[in-house]
Amino acid sequence: MNSETIESSTANETNAANESAPWLDTTKSFEERAALLTAAMTLEEKISQMTYYSSAVPRLGVYEYNWWNECLHGVARAGIATMFPQTIGMAASFDTELLAKIAHTIGLEARVKHHAAESFEDRGIYKGLTFWTPNINIFRDPRWGRGHETYGEDPFLTSRMGVAFIKALQGDDPRYTMCDATAKHYAVHSGPENDRHHFDAQPSKKDLYETYLPAFKAAVKEGGVHAVMGAYNRVYGEAANASTFLLGKTLREEWGFEGYVVSDCGAIEDIWEHHKIAGTPEEAAALAVNNGCDLCCGKIFEHLHTAVEKGLITEETISQSVTRLMTSRMRLGMFDPIEDQPLANLPYSLLDSKPHHSLSRQMARDSLVLLKNDGILPMDPASVKTVAVIGPNADSRAALIGNYTGTPSITYTVMEGLREVAPGVRFILAEGCALTGGSAEEPWGESASFRIAEAMKAAAEADVSIVVTGLTGEKEGEEGYGSGDRTSMHLPESQRDLIEALASMGKPMVLVNMTGSATLFPREGAFGAIMQAWYPGQFGGLAVAEALFGKFSPNGRLPVTFYASMEQVPDFADYSMKGRTYRYLEGEPAYPFGYGLSYTWFRYEDIKIARSTKGLTIGVTIRNVGDTAGKEAAQVYIKWIDADTATPAWQLAGFRKVTLSPGKSRRLTFTVTLDQLAVIDDDGNHRPHIGRYEVAIGGGQPDARTEALTGQSVYRQVV
Repeated sequence: MNSETIESSTANETNAANESAPWLDTTKSFEERAALLTAAMTLEEKISQMTYYSSAVPRLGVYEYNWWNECLHGVARAGIATMFPQTIGMAASFDTELLAKIAHTIGLEARVKHHAAESFEDRGIYKGLTFWTPNINIFRDPRWGRGHETYGEDPFLTSRMGVAFIKALQGDDPRYTMCDATAKHYAVHSGPENDRHHFDAQPSKKDLYETYLPAFKAAVKEGGVHAVMGAYNRVYGEAANASTFLLGKTLREEWGFEGYVVSDCGAIEDIWEHHKIAGTPEEAAALAVNNGCDLCCGKIFEHLHTAVEKGLITEETISQSVTRLMTSRMRLGMFDPIEDQPLANLPYSLLDSKPHHSLSRQMARDSLVLLKNDGILPMDPASVKTVAVIGPNADSRAALIGNYTGTPSITYTVMEGLREVAPGVRFILAEGCALTGGSAEEPWGESASFRIAEAMKAAAEADVSIVVTGLTGEKEGEEGYGSGDRTSMHLPESQRDLIEALASMGKPMVLVNMTGSATLFPREGAFGAIMQAWYPGQFGGLAVAEALFGKFSPNGRLPVTFYASMEQVPDFADYSMKGRTYRYLEGEPAYPFGYGLSYTWFRYEDIKIARSTKGLTIGVTIRNVGDTAGKEAAQVYIKWIDADTATPAWQLAGFRKVTLSPGKSRRLTFTVTLDQLAVIDDDGNHRPHIGRYEVAIGGGQPDARTEALTGQSVYRQVV
C-alpha cells in the first residue's frame, strides 16, 4: 500500500468516526466526552496516548499529537516568533499587567503557528498547544544555571507573576482553552544541575511550605493551571514524578488539582536508573502512574503494557490518566469543528507583528535595572561626541536571547541600538576579550589579553566608554543545553582582566551587564553607572541604548539579591533557606532584592494602614516629584514582631507598577490577606500570628542598604 492509499485510508476512518462517535457530541461536557473516547480505546491505544509523542488512533478519529512545546519568553524552537526578554528580566519589571499582555500575545502566536502547521498535517514536536511553561521554581542560589528561567527568589513575586502568565496564556474564553500552561518543576528544584537525576531534596517542612510550594499552590488554586511538571529530583526520598506526598496528598487532595501531570524529560527513567527506587522500567512506569503522573516525556511508559500483565498497575488507573489527557485536548478544541473555535482562524499576520514587537520593546525597557548612577547618566548626545563600546557582549546577539527561545526576525545588539538611538555620535567598537577567555589560536601564540590593547585605545579616544560584560544562555543554563551551573558570581577572568585594564586609565565608564543571575562587579568605583540588562530579548540592545541616552527613565527592580561576596552564599546543595535570599540573608548585600534607581523621584504621601479581621489594608498616594516622566514599582513588606517561630527578616506582600508624569500622583490600595499574615511553624503549619506586624511601603525594601543606595527612607509603621 503506497503513502497516498494510507493517507486516504486514515482520512476515511477519521471521517467515519466523526459521523457517529459519541465523544464528538458537543452538548456533552469535555470530561464526559473524554471518558467516552478513552473507554473506546484498547489498552495498547490508551498507553500510546501517555507519551509526549502520542500516536494516532485513526479508527477513533484521534490524530497524532506531540505534547512537548515551550514558550518561556515567546513561542520557542518553532521558527520565527516574537521574542521577549528572558523570564528573570520580565520579573524585574514587577509588572503583572504587562506580563499578562505578553503571555496573551504568546498564546495568540502559538495558535497561529499551531494551526498553520496543522493545515499542512505537521503535528510534530513544538507544534502543539500544550506549553511546558512557566518555570516557577525559587531562584535560591545565584549559581543555578536555570535561575534565569524563573521569576526570581521571592515566593510572593513568583506567585503573582506565575498566576498572571498562566491565566493569560490559557485565555478567558468560556469554552475553549487558548493554550495549556504547565507549572514546573514540582517541586524543590533549583540545582545543582549535575546532581538533579539522583539528588534527594530534604528541606524543612517550614521551608517547604513557606518558600518552595507557595507559587505552585497559587498556580493551581488561583491560576487554574492545566498541567504540572514533576522535577527530576527526589523529595523526602520519593521521586517527584511518583510522590504520594507531592502528587497525591498535596497537589490533588489538598489543592484540588484536576489537570494532568507530566514528567520532566527522562525523569521516569531516573526512578530506576539513578534514584534506584524501582528495579525495572515497568516498575518505574507503574509507580509513576499509580501515584499520579499521567504523561511521560520519555519512552518508559511503553513498558506499561508489561506492567499491567505483571499486576503492577490496573487498566482502570491507566484509563484515569488518559481521560485527563483527552479532556485537555478536548478543551483545546482538537475534536471540534474548526469553524466553531474563535482562535482557530486568527490571521497569520498576527505572528511577529509590529504590535507584538512594541510589547517586547516595552518589556525590555522595563526589565533594565539601574544599580548605580553618579550623574553620568543619562548621556546627552549633544555633549558626548565619541563613545567607546567595549566588551564581549557589546555586539552579541547571543546575549539577547537567554534559553528556550524562538527565532526573532529582527534584533538589536547594544552596539546596533546605540547607533540607532544616537546617530550623531561616533561609536568605536572593541570586543576587548573573549566571553570566557581562550582562543583557537592560543597554540600559535595568541594570548588571552591580545584584544585588550585595542579596547584601551578605543577608551583613550572616547569621551566615555560603555563596557558591556556578562554571559549568555549557553554559558549559564540547563544541563545538556549549555554549560549548566556557574561556579561563582564572578565574571569570567578574561572580562575581569579587561575591566582592570580599563579602570587603570581613569576615564569615564558605564557598565552594562548581561547575565541571568547575580554578579559581582570588579572595580565598581571605576564606573559612573552600572546597569543590569539580563538577557533582554530581541529589542534589548535598543532598550539599553534608549535608557543610556535618556529616552525613558529606568524602572526595573532586582528580583534576586546581588550578594556582596561568595562568602554570603551557603552550600549549593543545602536546601535550607537559612542565609538565603533577602528574607534570611545575614549581612548586607551589594544590591538588595527590590532595588533599582530611576532618573526621577517619587514621594509616598497620605499613608493609611488599617488592620481588621480580614487582614491589612494599605492606602498610599504616590507622586512624581522629579522633572522626568517615569514608572515606580511600589512595594509593600511585612515583618512579624514577637513571633513564636522563625520568620523572614522582611516579606514582600504587595507590589504595583504606576506610570506618572512630573507632578502627577495616583492613589493605590494594597490588601494583605490573612493567609499572607500567617506564620509557618517548624511542622509546616499555617498559624495565625497573635501579635503585631511592622508594615513598610516604598520603592524598595526597608533595609539600611537600600536606603543608603537610594538616599530615600521607606515608610514603616507597627500595627
